[in-house]
Amino acid sequence: MTTETQNIQQMKNILEAALLTAGEPLSLDDLLRLFVERMERATLRMLLDELKTDWQSGTMELVQVASGWRFQAREEYAGFLARLNPDRPQRYSRAALETLAIIAYRQPVTRGDIEEIRGVAVNPNIMRQLIERNWVDVIGQRDVPGRPSLYATTKTFLDDLGLTSLADLPPMETFTQAEIQLDL
Repeated sequence: MTTETQNIQQMKNILEAALLTAGEPLSLDDLLRLFVERMERATLRMLLDELKTDWQSGTMELVQVASGWRFQAREEYAGFLARLNPDRPQRYSRAALETLAIIAYRQPVTRGDIEEIRGVAVNPNIMRQLIERNWVDVIGQRDVPGRPSLYATTKTFLDDLGLTSLADLPPMETFTQAEIQLDL
């Protein structure tokens, strides 16, 4: 094994250890701080791609989400792992999911925008629930009389859904087509 190959393997081992022990996704800047010598972002991305390939046949996978990189169990093990945590995952009402979808696809939006689209008043408990979950945040106020709050999704929302950006959301047409087919 050449010295360069040993160096690359050592850097991958450092990245792997950091990612496996981190409690949250690590950004490229976080990962660059692991190394004393200056490293180019392109080199770091190459090492992450190699690490991702190395783990391709394992039980874990290296994924990129909005706030960085993380290891997670592959989907086929989710049912088994759920047995370790018998607490039921939080259920969201249809109204909460509709509200979240409107915010995700139309952000930034005001409560009035949401009510106009849904055709009903927004329950304050729904907004509080989405904010407490850190899926939605107030990002400012619209410059109109009353200065209503503007809501948008957070990086936590993207991370929890395994997305790197809002562009990764399925197209809105997917839902409207599904709803049309269900109505038939």
